[in-house]
Order: sequence, then C-alpha cells, then structure tokens
Amino acid sequence: MALVPLNGIELNVQTEGSGDLVVLVMGTGSPGRVWRTYQVPALVKAGYRVAYFDNRGVKPSSECGEGFTLDDMVADTAAVIEHLGGGPAHVIGTSLGARITQELALARPALVRSAVLMATAGRPDPVQQAWSEALRDLHDKGAEVPQAFYAVASVVRNLSQATLADPMAARDWLQMYEFAGSSISAGERVQLGLAEYETRLDAYRAIAVPSLVIGFADDLVLPARLSREVADVIPGARYAEVADAGHVGYLERPDEVNRLLVEFLGGA
Repeated sequence: MALVPLNGIELNVQTEGSGDLVVLVMGTGSPGRVWRTYQVPALVKAGYRVAYFDNRGVKPSSECGEGFTLDDMVADTAAVIEHLGGGPAHVIGTSLGARITQELALARPALVRSAVLMATAGRPDPVQQAWSEALRDLHDKGAEVPQAFYAVASVVRNLSQATLADPMAARDWLQMYEFAGSSISAGERVQLGLAEYETRLDAYRAIAVPSLVIGFADDLVLPARLSREVADVIPGARYAEVADAGHVGYLERPDEVNRLLVEFLGGA
C-alpha cells in the first residue's frame, strides 16, 4: 500500500503484519518509515497489524504547504484507521504525533482502543516554541544552514548524553543527521508552526481510553516533566520514564520502549 486518497489529500500509508491494528503517528518533519527501524518489527513479532504513514507536510504524502491545522492531522489519522477497517486501533504517537493521538482520543474515541503518548505535552513550551519560530524564520528568509551545523544542533537537542558518551555512536548519529540534510520544506514549516497552541491539559481530563504516557529522562525538546503532566490529568493513565534517553528515545533505547509498548498493548 502506498499513496491513498484520504481526508481530501493523499497519504503514504504502509502496513505490515496481521492481528489487531496498531497505528503509529510520527513527529514533526519525520517520515513514518522511522518507525520501521525498531518499533514495527517488534510489534509485528508480537502479533499486531502495524500501520505507519507520512503525515501531511512530509512527502510523498501531500505537502499542503499553504497551511493546515492539528485538527486536520487528527482527521488524517482517523481516516487512516477507517481506511484500514474502522478500528478501534491502538494508536501510538511521539512528539507532535502524541499530540495528534491525544486529540484523536478526545474527538473520535470510538476509533481508539488505547493510546500511547511518547515525548508529549499538553501545553506549549517556550523553548520549543522559540526553536520552531527560529527554523520557520530561516525558511522564510531562504537561509541555508550548513548541514554539519544542523547535524550537531540536532544531535545535541535530540539525544541523551549517555548515548553521546560513546564516540563511535556520536559519530554515527552526526553522520545520520548530516545525511538527512538541513532544508525545511513548506509542509514541514507548517508542522513547526503547530508548536503555537493553547494549553490543553484540562481538556485531556476527558480522555477515557486506556493510556500509557512515556517520558524520556534526558529529553531537551519536550522534557519529561511535560509528559508527566499529561499522564497526571488523563484518568487512569500509566506513566513510564525511560532513562538515558533523549527526544528520540524510541531509537536510543528501543528494547525498553518496545517492552513497554508490547506489555501495555497486551493488557489494553
């Protein structure tokens, strides 16, 4: 499965495995295939049908550079679930993907069997807003950030110092981010703008689906305290914190993250 017309746009949707449906929702600017590194194989092995997709704004899904909202992205995720059989599905999101999952659990609870929210927040963070605004400003001015500089900034922001203490691992991560490039597309610029939003913590008290919130102890982008705040307001939510992990903790500490996912989904 590839490009599918859904919710008035095209979304690049992929599925693997069989069993109960799990839908994975990625964060800002990242393609859905990032999940294939560790989470998709673990979930397929555990007996799930796993779907992952490129959010609007990330090619080859529709770029929608003219603008879109978080509600549009929530509706996209709902459309993916309906397209794949109507759910209810276990929905796992990280960062912006976690916010999408939270809002989906509120707006379309019948589609959500359970929710896993990684590196999430229920209120805007000033530092994250400033970073997003700075990147949008660079895009608007047509500025080209040297790839090596962007790679260093990305590694420092997204990874734990426990990971970077290994020189070989640090070099590998630097090369990966440099290879990924520093350009920001029009669609990614719109996603970055979604860091500007009103506090939603009170609204999340109405989430009624079984929920697991995972914070990453060394996350500098969305510190674990923000994830804990979300867990504290969702009735019955479980909170787990992964040590020695930064914002991409699902890539840094996949064994622990996958253990938490499989254990939670098995009981949800």
